Amino acid sequence: MKPLIKIRNLKKYYAQDRKVVKAIDDISLDIYPGETLGLVGESGCGKSTVARCLLQLTESSSGSIEFEGNSVLNLKGKQLKEFRRNAGMIFQDPYASLNPRMTASDIISEPLEIHKLLKGAEKRKRIKELLDLVGLPQESMFRFPHEFSGGQKQRIGIARALSMNPKFIICDEPISALDVSVQAQIINLLKKLQKEIGLTYLFIAHDLRIVKYLSTRVAVMYLGNIVEIAPAKDLYDNPLHPYTQALLSAIPLPDPVLEKTRKRIILHGEVPSPLNPPKGCPFVTRCPHATPTCHHVRPELKEISPDHLAACHLLKPISAKTPLKSAEHRVT
Repeated sequence: MKPLIKIRNLKKYYAQDRKVVKAIDDISLDIYPGETLGLVGESGCGKSTVARCLLQLTESSSGSIEFEGNSVLNLKGKQLKEFRRNAGMIFQDPYASLNPRMTASDIISEPLEIHKLLKGAEKRKRIKELLDLVGLPQESMFRFPHEFSGGQKQRIGIARALSMNPKFIICDEPISALDVSVQAQIINLLKKLQKEIGLTYLFIAHDLRIVKYLSTRVAVMYLGNIVEIAPAKDLYDNPLHPYTQALLSAIPLPDPVLEKTRKRIILHGEVPSPLNPPKGCPFVTRCPHATPTCHHVRPELKEISPDHLAACHLLKPISAKTPLKSAEHRVT
């Protein structure tokens, strides 16, 4: 299957005080039709910058981004508008992403107005369809954002993202600002919409449990780099990169007996500044298994087991002559 989105060697650098901030430092990703690619990592690792570059809200420094085989870099005018008809976005904060002076109807139909797609009765019909799709009553179209709960606001944001029948939607931490009781409703709605419409998601989140439940594959970011990519079940059952192992060890277990006995991996030190990242492996300053090579040579993202890629000098790629067992892949 050909990828819907193909990212190769993407970089995004910012100039700051005569220095360079490496927000994204040479990443490559594929997103396939109908899947959910989860993107996880600590705050400031570059997840949202990837999303902004994908939608051309931020100009990348170098690299390539393709959508259905066509480059989206340097698109302008009508070509950029046409691309954005196929790519929507659900924002993190439903309170800040909705204009308080616009009704739900105006918010949902705004993309239709910008792209001059529907008018009059056809537009009103489309708004009602979208409200039904996200589980809101049709009479809510005349209400303002302050009249809705947080979960309802996010449903309006989802309806707006769906208004032009996009093929691809970026979910930028869409549940982090919601109550726990509402989060499950929004996640189930996203899964339902994906199944019914055939959507493709890039799901950015901090909650690793939600990412496991929703994602087909998961990519782990650290300091502007992709350090591991794998099918969700494989990554959670057998994390290979030391950073991924530490992240997953922090997930609380619902069983109180197992929770008491689980071993937590504590990372010491702070995340390096993107103004002055390590010369070799980006994780070298906090890795308990670092070798001299890790300090000087940047590891490449290589396939360690089928469809499971990681960037670590301590892991042998699948192309090695000697067959490797899964236990030998794990850094211990």
